[in-house]
Amino acid sequence: MASKRALVILAKGAEEMETVIPVDVMRRAGIAVTVAGLTGKDPVECSRNVVICPDASLEDARKQGPYDVVLLPGGAPGAQSLSESPAVKEVLKDQEGRKGLIAAICAGPTALLAHGIAYGSTVTTHPAMKEKMMAGDHYKYSEARVQKDGHLITSRGPGTSFEFALAIVEELMGAEVVAQVKAPLILKE
Repeated sequence: MASKRALVILAKGAEEMETVIPVDVMRRAGIAVTVAGLTGKDPVECSRNVVICPDASLEDARKQGPYDVVLLPGGAPGAQSLSESPAVKEVLKDQEGRKGLIAAICAGPTALLAHGIAYGSTVTTHPAMKEKMMAGDHYKYSEARVQKDGHLITSRGPGTSFEFALAIVEELMGAEVVAQVKAPLILKE
């Protein structure tokens, strides 16, 4: 069986933990992850001044699609850039159209709202994004730490990044792989 593939779209101001933890956990699970810089392949400064080097530009990464999951990290400035990007809209519309998994955490789900993705779904966000996310009654809101609804997984913030990542791994690889990846992480139960 071919390896599962993930696309993580990284924009300036993204939340570091919500980017690196899912990337790391998915790679530990054997998922081929491409971190794609929204504006190119140059290093991206995140919300707490951590700099991440993308594997590719989004433009180049799109040519390697489709992906089994498209992941949008949070961080308000990064999520705003994702929300304003026509390229992100195209990637998300394509992913939704083929019923591919979409995962977004913290402020990341606001890009789903901006691009008209997964309307009618139950979602969660960072508490500070709830009001914005619920404007227009396009979604049902959950206070769950990780919320799965159909082909959509959303989560709340930096502290839920491991749970979020493991939910993606479970969806793509199954519970047995989650157990194998989770054990050495020494996560609190």
